[in-house]
Amino acid sequence: MVLIAVFVVLVFVYSLVSQRLGRTVITAPMLFTAAGAATILLPEAARELVLDREVLLLVAELGLVMLLFSGASRIRPSFLMAGASLPIRLLGTGMPLTIVLGAVCAIGVLGLSWAEAGILATILAPTDAGLGEVIVNSERVPQRIRESLNVEAGLNDGLCVPFLMLFIALAVAEEHTGPAGVVLARFLGEQLGYGTVIGLGIGLVGGWLLGLAHRVRWMAPPLGQLGVVALPLLCVVAAEETGASMFIAAFVAGFAVQFGFNEAGQRSVEFTEEWGQLFNYFVFFFFGTAVAGVWGHFTPAVLLYAVLSLTIVRMAPVALALWGTRLSRATVLFMGWFGPRGLASIVLGLVYVLREAELAGHSTIRLAVMATVLLSIYAHGLTAQPGINVYARRIAALDETSPEHQALGDGSPQPPQRPRAVGT
Repeated sequence: MVLIAVFVVLVFVYSLVSQRLGRTVITAPMLFTAAGAATILLPEAARELVLDREVLLLVAELGLVMLLFSGASRIRPSFLMAGASLPIRLLGTGMPLTIVLGAVCAIGVLGLSWAEAGILATILAPTDAGLGEVIVNSERVPQRIRESLNVEAGLNDGLCVPFLMLFIALAVAEEHTGPAGVVLARFLGEQLGYGTVIGLGIGLVGGWLLGLAHRVRWMAPPLGQLGVVALPLLCVVAAEETGASMFIAAFVAGFAVQFGFNEAGQRSVEFTEEWGQLFNYFVFFFFGTAVAGVWGHFTPAVLLYAVLSLTIVRMAPVALALWGTRLSRATVLFMGWFGPRGLASIVLGLVYVLREAELAGHSTIRLAVMATVLLSIYAHGLTAQPGINVYARRIAALDETSPEHQALGDGSPQPPQRPRAVGT
C-alpha cells in the first residue's frame, strides 16, 4: 500500500497547486514521473512493485482499451475520405514511415532482429497530446496546426496496435515456434479477424441500442457515459473468451458505435476527461518507479536511439508527409518536433514487457522505450512554451490565406476541448 499511499497524496497535493504550476514549465507528467522515481528510496515500495506486476498489467490493458475506444469514437466516417487533410497525411504516410525508419535505426544502432526492431519502432510511433498540452491549447498556434497534432495523437495509438501485435507474433515465431507464414495466418485469423468481428458486433449493436434509448428518452443523460464505457469492457470480456485482440476489438467498436449513437464520441470524451486523468497520472507515476531501477543500464547506444527516435525518426517522416501542402518550414519543423512519446508508448511497452520476456532483444527493447519516453517527457515539456514563442514569431508575417490558417476540414474528427486523458 506504500505506492498507492504516495500516489494518492501526490494527486491531492498536485490538485492544490495545479493552476499555479500551469504557469510554469513544470508539467504533470514531469512531476509524477519524478515522484515515482523518488520512491526507489522506499524499500517497501520496491517490494510492492515486484508483487503487483499482474495488477499493473490489468490496469495498463484496461487503460489502453479505453484510450483506443475513446479515440476511435471521435472519428467521423467522412474523415476517412478527406485524403488531403493534415491528419490523414500524418497518419497515413507519416506514421508508417516512422515505424519503418525507427526499425531501420533499431537494427543499425541496437542490433535487434527485424521483428524486434519492428516491435520497438511501433511502441514508440504513437504521439501524446497530453505531453504537449500547452501547444494544443495555445491560441498563438494556428488552430489547424494544433488540432491536427491533437487528432494525430488521438488516433495513431489505435492504428499502431495491429502492427505491434503482428511484430510480436513474428518475433516469437522467429525464436520459438516455427514458420512465420503459419504465425501470420493465425494472427490474421484470431487476433485481427476475431477482434474486428467482435468490435463491429458490439459497436453496431451497442450503438443502435444506445441511440434508440436516447431517442425514446429511456436513458438518463448522466448515465449515457456509463452506457458508452460499458462497450469497450464488453470487448475485453469477449476477446478473452475467443483469443482475439481486445485492443483491436475496442478500436473497431469505438468507430462502429457512432453509426447508431452519434453522441458516443462526446460521451467517451466526457468520461475520460473526468476520470481518465487519474489513470494518466498513475501511468506516469508507475513509469517513474520503473525507470528509477534501470537508468544505470542506459547504454550510449540506447541513449543514441532515444535521441534519433525523437528527432530524425519523427521529423523526417513528418516532413515527407507534409510535402506539397505549402506549409512554411517553421510549421513543418514545429509539427515534426512536437510529436512527444508518452502515455500510449508507456502502456504499449508495459503490455509487451509483462508478456514477452523471452525474446533475445527483450532487455534492449525495454530500455530503449524507457529512455525515449523519459527524454520526451522532459525535452518536450521544457521546450513547449519556448517553442510556441519562437514559432509564433516565425508565422506572424503569414497572411490569412496561408495554409496554416485554413480550416482543419469538414471531414476531421471532433477534437475534445482539451488533450485527451485516456487518449494521447
